[in-house]
Amino acid sequence: MYNGRGRVRSVVLVLVLAACACGGSNHDAKGPAMAGEVAGVAPDDRSRCDYKGRGDREVVESLGPSAKTANIRRVYGIVGEGEDRHRVLLCREVDTNLDGVKDVVRTYTDKGEALNEVADTNFDGKMDTWITFAKGRVAKLRLDHNGDGQDDETRFYTAGQLSRAQIDTNYDGKPDVWEIYDDGKLERRGVDLDFDGHVDRWDRDEIALREVEQKDQAAEAAATAASGGAGTNAGSAPGLGSGSGGASATSARGR
Repeated sequence: MYNGRGRVRSVVLVLVLAACACGGSNHDAKGPAMAGEVAGVAPDDRSRCDYKGRGDREVVESLGPSAKTANIRRVYGIVGEGEDRHRVLLCREVDTNLDGVKDVVRTYTDKGEALNEVADTNFDGKMDTWITFAKGRVAKLRLDHNGDGQDDETRFYTAGQLSRAQIDTNYDGKPDVWEIYDDGKLERRGVDLDFDGHVDRWDRDEIALREVEQKDQAAEAAATAASGGAGTNAGSAPGLGSGSGGASATSARGR
């Protein structure tokens, strides 16, 4: 199966964020919103959260797993007046490798839903991953593979599930590989061999294609059984399934 590049990196990033979020529930120490430094935090940790010099922000520093000094920062906005006054999480940043520099930053809407995230996954001081969320789910993921500050791979998600991707393998600023997914699994991959912007060859993931065919066969068998012909057509089910699979393969290849 074609996995593309950077697959493991994004999975590790999600796991690290989850671990930090869970580990930061205790040992919170509120810092003054106007303070230039917070105890245990480097004066310049390359913060990207907007809170310095703002009286309408509240900062909470906490420790993640194995951290000896605060490595997670949450910035809250103070909204409302009187009894309606409350705080809303607007930004969270994490120093995942505990080197004193924040390398993952996520922003939120005023409703608390994830909005955007940027990350330096190889800790070279440059952001190489950009995530856009829609209704709290990942909608688009961009990756920089060669460290030039420009994304070389873009993945698109529908309802939080990977649907397609485009990759620039020769780093000329234009995609030359296109991937199509079905139910989050790679179905086919188009390659531009001469880099003229057009697909020259479509490669198909045979395992994923077989899974699609098997799914169609199962659906056809279920439909046949539901129509009351289960007993009559029991002997011919394999033939029906085979025919359905051939139709599915043709349909899949024509997408």
